Amino acid sequence: MAPDAPQLPPLREVIRRHGLAARRPLGQNFLLDLNLTRRIARAAGPLAEFNVVEIGPGPGGLTRALLLEGARRVVAVERDARCLPALGELAEAFHGRLEIVAGDALAIDPANLVPAPRKIVANLPYNIATPLLLGWLPRIAAFVDLTLMFQKEVAARLAAEPGSRTYGRLSVLIQWLAHVERLFDVAPRAFVPPPKVTSTVVRLTPRPEPQAPCDRKALERVTAAAFGQRRKMLRQSLKALGDAARLLGTARIDPTARAEDLTVADFCALARALMPDSR
Repeated sequence: MAPDAPQLPPLREVIRRHGLAARRPLGQNFLLDLNLTRRIARAAGPLAEFNVVEIGPGPGGLTRALLLEGARRVVAVERDARCLPALGELAEAFHGRLEIVAGDALAIDPANLVPAPRKIVANLPYNIATPLLLGWLPRIAAFVDLTLMFQKEVAARLAAEPGSRTYGRLSVLIQWLAHVERLFDVAPRAFVPPPKVTSTVVRLTPRPEPQAPCDRKALERVTAAAFGQRRKMLRQSLKALGDAARLLGTARIDPTARAEDLTVADFCALARALMPDSR
């Protein structure tokens, strides 16, 4: 715990005082259990030497935990203007260690918000969690790690292995650049209001180098074509990219294989075949 931790009012009191009912269109489900938010903060590892970006803090439950667990500095990005006064009170209580950025996280590069060493720790709004993560991929190496909460089914897709039902485009794009660890589940009853699904906390650790060399845009095109018709053999699903036989022959991949059979390295080989000059 941070040595200068202030005395804070109960989070439910803050929510009541500021009239912060969660809004479904914003993907809001508030975590009020400080023991749980502290567990998430601790899952991100020792924080004293790091600058942390949080997305969608809402009334500040996880924000409190990050600060109480000793984060050097937290920058919280919040779209909902109703939450800003409550977060402002929290910033005052922690004497300059918390900065609030009012804005849409989809339009903000989190790597520009804090100096290195950086981490992202967030209970991501369900409705934009995947677009956010995909948008961060080009600069994911700017972070030491990312500790994020997703719907359980999304977390399963992130960590899925080839051959499994949940293995897909998202699995390939994320695992190409990062190691994925599923840490623990969070039951719906932990939230206000309770969502209809279980959530999972995941840690993503950027790889020193991608799993295999290839152009990211080419990899996106190959995975989109392959998984867009995942029940078909690759010789059929890759026709959208041109000469599927040439691509598969160059990459030395069985034309009768299906998308779910390929490893990340296989998809990178296809991406290189699509763009022979890419490295």
